[in-house]
Amino acid sequence: MGIRRRLLLQAAAAAVLLLLLHAPPPASCADIYALVYKGCANQTFPGGAAPPTVAALASTLSAQSASAKFYKTSSSSSAGAASSVFGLFQCRGDLSASDCAACVSRATSSWPAVCGPSVAARVQLAGCLALYEVSGFPQVSGVQMLFKTCGTGGGGGGGDFEVRRDTAFAALEAGVATSSAGFVATSYQAVYAMAQCEGDLSAADCAQCVTQAVQHVEVECGGAPSGQVYLDKCYISYSYYPHGVPHGGGMGGQQTAKTVAIVLGGAVGLGFLVICLLFARSLVKKKEDY
Repeated sequence: MGIRRRLLLQAAAAAVLLLLLHAPPPASCADIYALVYKGCANQTFPGGAAPPTVAALASTLSAQSASAKFYKTSSSSSAGAASSVFGLFQCRGDLSASDCAACVSRATSSWPAVCGPSVAARVQLAGCLALYEVSGFPQVSGVQMLFKTCGTGGGGGGGDFEVRRDTAFAALEAGVATSSAGFVATSYQAVYAMAQCEGDLSAADCAQCVTQAVQHVEVECGGAPSGQVYLDKCYISYSYYPHGVPHGGGMGGQQTAKTVAIVLGGAVGLGFLVICLLFARSLVKKKEDY
């Protein structure tokens, strides 16, 4: 698989512009607010309530999302490091400014509901990510896998499909390596794929993260007709439509085959996934947190 990927990547470097010409145009997703996953720290703020700095951070992120797709900052307090928090948001690269702002507002406003007074919270919606963490919160590797899901049903499997999928993946890897935006969407012979990196990653680091995500999805999803893998600093998604893109919102099979817990330091949380790709929406069964 490694040799084939290298050959495909080399070919994609020369052909990526042609592939991107056949990429699906930016689409307005019917539900950019759908919860993909959440991660909440087990530890809570003293007194059982989030300090004012969390609300101040949410307000700052929401304000900045009207003019940026990515932003990170911190909010400090005279009370000391115990109530100082860091946070960021990342919108999907194909969202309009108004959709990005609406998505970030929804994500940050959901922090108390989904995580309560946790010292760290990470909320990934279909259209955006918003997170906060208290100063000094343990960090994880940027390429650590946080969440995955693989499709079921017909359409995938077989050497021909995997060649098509790997060619689309190679285009993603080549595309992010030369993109300053950290977002690439492409298609190749009925396989639609996209990648999104965190906004402060260099093109080289973004490409490395996407390559890791590709390797994860190849191993975890095998010949599944669709799959999504979220790492700490990037994510990828793909779907195969051998009979054309459906108009009814389905993705050719339930997207509930596999899910994994997300680990945030000492926290473990399981959410439900509704992934919105460029051409369709897939509803998945909600998983209970544990």
